[in-house]
Amino acid sequence: MATAPARGRGRPRSFDRATALEKALMAFWEHGYEATSVADLTRVMDIGAPSLYAAFGDKRSLFEEVVAEYGSRYGSFTDRALAEEPTARAAVERTLRQAAVAYTLPGRPHGCLVVHAATNCSTPEVEQFLRDRRNANIAAFESRIRADVAAGVLPADTDAAALARHTGAMIQGMSQQARDGASRAELEALVEIALSVWPRS
Repeated sequence: MATAPARGRGRPRSFDRATALEKALMAFWEHGYEATSVADLTRVMDIGAPSLYAAFGDKRSLFEEVVAEYGSRYGSFTDRALAEEPTARAAVERTLRQAAVAYTLPGRPHGCLVVHAATNCSTPEVEQFLRDRRNANIAAFESRIRADVAAGVLPADTDAAALARHTGAMIQGMSQQARDGASRAELEALVEIALSVWPRS
C-alpha cells in the first residue's frame, strides 16, 4: 500500500512578502493612513486578512513598515543630500530639486507619503509617528545650518531654526502642490524662490 508523502515543516506562504509590501505602500501613499482600510489592503495585496496579520501584524504595524520601506526606497534623497553636499544650502537645494522630480514622477502617487498619509488622520499614535519623522528631517537641516554658522559659511546671526523650518515647509508644500497637479517645472521654479531667502556669508 502506498504511503502518503511526508508533510514538510510548516506551511509555505502563498504570496511574496516584498510584492505585498510594495502594494500596501502604494495604497497608503495614494490614499493616506486613515482612508486605507484593512479590506482595501487585503484586496490590493491579494491576500486574506489572516495572512496579512500573520506576516505584518496589524494595520498600524504594516504602515510603520511601509514608511520605513518608503524612506529607504523613495524618500532617501534628503539623507543623501545632507550626507554628501558640502554645505547646508547645497544640501537644501539638492533636496528641493530632487523632491520636484520625485514628487511628480509618472506611474506612482504624487507627493510624499509621510506628508500625505497624515491628512485627515485621527489615530494619535500614527499622527505622532509621522510628526516625529517630519520633525527629524527639520532637525537634521537645522544641525547642518548650525554647523555652517559655526564654520563661518553662514553669518553668525543666521536663524538656524527658522531657516530649517522654512525648508520643511517648502518640502511639505511641494508635496501638496504635486498632489494638486503641479508639474516638475512648476515645482522647480519654487526652488529658486526658496533659495533666495538664504543669507550670504
